[in-house]
Amino acid sequence: MTPPGGADAASPARALRVLHFVSGGFSGATQVAIDLCGPQSGQDTLLVLRRRHSIDPAPRVAQLRAQGLQVEVVPRWSHWATIRALMRLCRDWRPDVLVAHGFSEHLWGRYAGLWAGVPRLIQVEHNTRERYGWWRLRQSLWLAQRTERIIGVSRAVRDALVARGHPAERCTVVLNGIDLARWQGGRPWDEREDALVMPARFAGQKDHFTLIRATALLAARGLRPVVYLAGEGKSSWRARAERLARELGVAKQVRFLGYVRDMPGLLGRVKLCVLSTHYEGLGLGLIEGMAAGCCGIGSDVEGVQEILTPGETGFLVPHQDAAALAELLAERLQDSPGSARIAAAGRRHVQATFDRQRMRREYLALFQPPAR
Repeated sequence: MTPPGGADAASPARALRVLHFVSGGFSGATQVAIDLCGPQSGQDTLLVLRRRHSIDPAPRVAQLRAQGLQVEVVPRWSHWATIRALMRLCRDWRPDVLVAHGFSEHLWGRYAGLWAGVPRLIQVEHNTRERYGWWRLRQSLWLAQRTERIIGVSRAVRDALVARGHPAERCTVVLNGIDLARWQGGRPWDEREDALVMPARFAGQKDHFTLIRATALLAARGLRPVVYLAGEGKSSWRARAERLARELGVAKQVRFLGYVRDMPGLLGRVKLCVLSTHYEGLGLGLIEGMAAGCCGIGSDVEGVQEILTPGETGFLVPHQDAAALAELLAERLQDSPGSARIAAAGRRHVQATFDRQRMRREYLALFQPPAR
């Protein structure tokens, strides 16, 4: 990569250079970083992914590069290897701003930026609950004093940061957004399947088990909707979910789809989108389902509560309450006109609140150099 000529600081002679560092696991955090990259508003961006052992990034990196994004991948086998590789990229590419997304990437990314002399560091926290032990929290608080801005993707995330001791005056909120145009269309309500989708990776954070138990309770009542589980994640968690579905006798109706290339098509043909989870930063899968015209249902936990208004734009169910979830699913499947009305209101709410263009504008305003 060729470094820019002239001074290090951004000037009218060249575009602001912003490096985004994030996990290569293609999670919600990765998608947000991708959405902030590319040729927009005169910004020059570089996306740096930290390799994940379980995922081969090559196909998706090739796809991103074909879309015009500058993308690099750094190793993960040790934190120091990650930091050294990212420092080299920073010294070659010379960003004005380094944006470190997610835990624990925001630690290693900011260390690299600090030691490589990047003028401005920004942290983006994507979840309300992270694995902050004593030592990593101490590192995060030390880095916070050298970080210009700490961004939470929801109010709940921002509150969690402050509660852990991060400086409140540096913490702010930028709600996640999605590409609304990608989620337009879908079948008319009466032509959709009486089925539901849970768009979520398999991980300890997600609560596929409660949804599968609710599916078994529905089956006992004679209701057997197809349940599409769309997402990759850890094979061990998926295996546990598959075993539970077999044990409860619902394996035929619970479909484990893995990675779905055409998520708008899937969400656009079913009536319900469910996010059963223990906690979120801001549940993008549920937002996308509502944008695609599904009736949205989520666990009543932080990071989901901010997405919808219960009974108006969607529904919340008590955390890990399979009976309550089964009851709500039965109501929504049996009251198609009511579910259609809520789905339409939810779509309007998402369009007004979670637009990617709004998210980009807010981030870009924070990336601009402070007025002198």
